[in-house]
Amino acid sequence: MVEQGELAKEQAHFDAAWDAREKSRQLLQEAWQAAGGPNKVRALVKRSGEQKAKQLGGPEDAVAFGRFDRDGETLYIGNHCIANDERDLLVINWQADAANDYYAATVQDPLGVERKRTYSTTRNQIDTYTDTLFEHLARSLDELTGPEQWGVDDAILDDLEAGRTGLMRDIVQTIHASQNDLIRSPIDQLLIVQGGPGTGKTAIALHRISWLLFNHRDRLQPADCLVVGPNPTFTRYIREVLPGLGDEDVRHADLRSLGPQRGVGTAENPRVAQLKGDARMADLLKNALWQRVGLAERAERLTVGVEGLGPTFEREEIERELQRLRNGTYNDGRVAFRRFLQDQVARRSRSEVTAATIDNALERVWPQATPQAFLRDLLASRERMLAAAGAVERDFTVSEIRSLLRAPQEKLSLEAWSDADIALLDELDYLLNGRSQTYGHVVVDEAQDLSPMQLRSIRRRSRNGSMTVVGDIAQSTGPWARDSWDDVCEGLESDLPTTVEELSLGYRVPRQVYEFAAQLLPIAAPLVTPPRVVRDGPEDPTLTETASEDLALVAVRAARHYAGNGQFVGLICCDELREAVVEQFRALGISYSDASTGEIGKSINLASPIEAKGLEFDAVVILDPSGIVRSSERGHRLLYVALTRTTRFLTVVHDGVSMPIGPVSPGSEPDETPAVLTIASPPEAVTNGQPDGAVTRKKKTAPSLHAPSPRAVDRFTRSAAREIAAEVRDALQPGAYRSFLLALSEELGIDLGRND
Repeated sequence: MVEQGELAKEQAHFDAAWDAREKSRQLLQEAWQAAGGPNKVRALVKRSGEQKAKQLGGPEDAVAFGRFDRDGETLYIGNHCIANDERDLLVINWQADAANDYYAATVQDPLGVERKRTYSTTRNQIDTYTDTLFEHLARSLDELTGPEQWGVDDAILDDLEAGRTGLMRDIVQTIHASQNDLIRSPIDQLLIVQGGPGTGKTAIALHRISWLLFNHRDRLQPADCLVVGPNPTFTRYIREVLPGLGDEDVRHADLRSLGPQRGVGTAENPRVAQLKGDARMADLLKNALWQRVGLAERAERLTVGVEGLGPTFEREEIERELQRLRNGTYNDGRVAFRRFLQDQVARRSRSEVTAATIDNALERVWPQATPQAFLRDLLASRERMLAAAGAVERDFTVSEIRSLLRAPQEKLSLEAWSDADIALLDELDYLLNGRSQTYGHVVVDEAQDLSPMQLRSIRRRSRNGSMTVVGDIAQSTGPWARDSWDDVCEGLESDLPTTVEELSLGYRVPRQVYEFAAQLLPIAAPLVTPPRVVRDGPEDPTLTETASEDLALVAVRAARHYAGNGQFVGLICCDELREAVVEQFRALGISYSDASTGEIGKSINLASPIEAKGLEFDAVVILDPSGIVRSSERGHRLLYVALTRTTRFLTVVHDGVSMPIGPVSPGSEPDETPAVLTIASPPEAVTNGQPDGAVTRKKKTAPSLHAPSPRAVDRFTRSAAREIAAEVRDALQPGAYRSFLLALSEELGIDLGRND
């Protein structure tokens, strides 16, 4: 219970800290007036002062959100450090080492902390506060609820109940002990965080950047950090978190912008997209580019200028020089070869040879190239593709090359580049010009779907391999869907250690919703362990059956109902029904935002399951779950993604099947739904001060037995496997694959649990 005398005392401290902060802000904003020197210097001082003042927070911001007491000392925690004129610390910032125990203290291991206090404020006015008294809790440990023993306090639960706004918020006030451990882990590593829906992996990655920037100022600046998301919609969703923490200049990018040409998200056949993402494409592009360098096949010599008048170079001399210059980038070699021609012409020619004449000869031997023009022309030429593919160690088949071919647009500016094309353009840009801008730390979100070529593109942007990579294998879909993180580790590997961590507390998705969605896991991701669910939602999912022709209308009405009650809404459907939904929005005069354009509104948002990845809404309406499953080979995972986007309400609009899981094998019932663990029961054990299960840590291991490394399979075996797999897909329902593999292993005498 809040004591009024204590509340007044706390408010006095907040007021003193506010006064001290405003004095500091004013001094920083006025510092330029005392600066000497030219106007440019004064302007620079002014910009710097304004930026530092902004990092202290605005006058409307509360100075602190919590405090903790230890050994007679009281420390207040806020977003920024605040000191008075006597240099007394009134508030310490959350990134400081001294603030660690505020987050790390648990009932099982309080780390000497006696009291943890969390404030609820309106601007800088304290409305109320809640206390966690660790000694008292430890004496009555057996009487605590599961959430209390897990360290999920009222502040966390209140934050989870808060409405969404369309932009991700920071979680500084509610960082859980298990999240804190990952945020503050060492910088010099490749950290991969596996986490189910609502486990906070995106928030961890963003707050980790802020923590690294504060604690490694000697080697890391905001502009030296890169955050890569899957699409523009996701990038817009998370864009305000880091500026809100005072880190303004961190670069945000999506996969479509990681190259010399921005992609437009052109739809592409999944098989073609998979081929373009294959690591073999790196060798094909390299071969194709360097095959353009050299004299024409039947040419015996190169004449600069008119035959008989200009100097002549024999083939052997030209090839010797070309071989010498092939070690660097394409364009560096081209510049060096032009210099060679220029020098030799000056020595051999008695008449003046113009620069244009030299450039003409250069173009015949070492043609100019840009990534866009080169890729367009290459994909249009069967002969060039076959020639380049033939030199790849792991050969392409003729049918694969045929599927990659496409007719070029008349104008290069009209080429519509797909997401898979962007990684190819980036690879060509690297071959032509060398490495682009690099970063001291790279964060990659929704990394479970990245192709090997996209992994190469991201790895090139890391200066030394320091990265934080987050995602969920159960949400891995698309051409490069995977069942483990092994090949991601391999694609991003550097000399730094690799650590894989697993989050197992699910904060955002309500228990009722997750129990419904988890029915998909035996089919969608049988090797994934469901997270422990922190809280109940306000109600069970609503399952609405209607005629097929009315699906879009009923779904739009459900979205309107939620929006009318002030909810932030996501309406998720497959592409097949998108046009019907848009027609209903227009017919009913309902405004909405379209995630396919990168737009996120504050009311109703229309998205596909892919576009909804990483987003969260107060209420979600799923339209035609069976259609979502049919839309992709990984349709069950797409539906799992869609169902787990809500923090409160879920409505599923269907025409007879609300959960399309089907039988596991003909004539049988589905596997038992995996138990959805809650935190109603206390943790079984304590490890390193953390409740067992809050985070599972493991060092990088050998490739999974369930997913052998492609390099371990010879070409003939892989070809045979493709043919058999095609027959199996045609003969069986997707839900029967696992049972078929188990039966096949028994027939062949193979134990899938052993490394035979």
